[in-house]
Amino acid sequence: MAGQRLDGDLELTLRPKRLHEYIGQERVKERLGIFIQAAAQRGEALDHVLLYGPPGLGKTTLAHIIANELGVNIRFTSGPAIERPGDLASILTNLEDREVLFIDEVHRLSRQVEEVLYPAMEDFALDLILGKGPGARSLRLDLPRFTLIGATTRPGLIASPLRDRFGVLIHLDFYRPEELEAIVLRSASVLQCQVEREAAREIARRSRGTPRIANRLLRRLRDFAEVRGEGRLTQEVVEAGLELLAVDPHGLDQTDRRILRLMAESYQGGPVGLETLAAAVGEDVGTVEDVVEPYLLQQGFLQRTPRGRVLTSRAWEHLGLVPPPNFAQAQSLPQQLQFEEPVDRR
Repeated sequence: MAGQRLDGDLELTLRPKRLHEYIGQERVKERLGIFIQAAAQRGEALDHVLLYGPPGLGKTTLAHIIANELGVNIRFTSGPAIERPGDLASILTNLEDREVLFIDEVHRLSRQVEEVLYPAMEDFALDLILGKGPGARSLRLDLPRFTLIGATTRPGLIASPLRDRFGVLIHLDFYRPEELEAIVLRSASVLQCQVEREAAREIARRSRGTPRIANRLLRRLRDFAEVRGEGRLTQEVVEAGLELLAVDPHGLDQTDRRILRLMAESYQGGPVGLETLAAAVGEDVGTVEDVVEPYLLQQGFLQRTPRGRVLTSRAWEHLGLVPPPNFAQAQSLPQQLQFEEPVDRR
């Protein structure tokens, strides 16, 4: 527990506090800066914000920054933690004017809770039903004008009436290697860790386009350098440490490689349904779909088809294996058979 608290404290220390300190996502920062400045000039609450994208890209950090830029407090909760409408009512009635309420995993709110949230977001009012049966009566309570920031890795699971009530939709995408390099150098400075630029570049290259992973690797490699090196992160030290951590030059870890190898050796490269794949490697379906798959798709190791996931030629080459004879035919599927949302999860 003490180690977890220490890592959590370090995570908070490494987070930027203001928009100008936030590295990457330049278009996102520009839009948010305009919206925040306009709301501040009018003395109004910022419109409700939905942040979506893969895990670890800075959604929680951006929520902190928005509150800091507005000069208001922020309160944190999550969709699974709000079990009943009364839980949400208690949170909403304790908010101050222009305060920020951050709900992580907002797609996991129950329908009953969402029904309470609709008038709160749109009319800044809370509709309560007192009593039961014929004697029941409704009561409307006015709420302070607040800003709801919802974060999700699964925007497609958010009900349309809820999604439509967010006035600002922000999509966070994977970071470029040069942006991650700048993040590693900044974090190393905060941690008072000496790192050579080539070493920072190597960490960035293997961080899966994700700042959270870059910072985690930096902390673990700092440990490696202090125990087995001279405390300085050189490229040689970083490469040796990453080999110990089982992170390959493409940023793939043991789970990634296990999935690719399983598809190659047990399913002849696919197609394989998502749930079948998750069960075969002993991982949760959500973990495979939200954490593992997006990076493999982005890097061109996986391809989605209506029948399931299939390996690409790059994956076979990375594994050092020869694809089956029907591989070329599978790769020649028409482009229109590609789709955005998974159809076959079995």
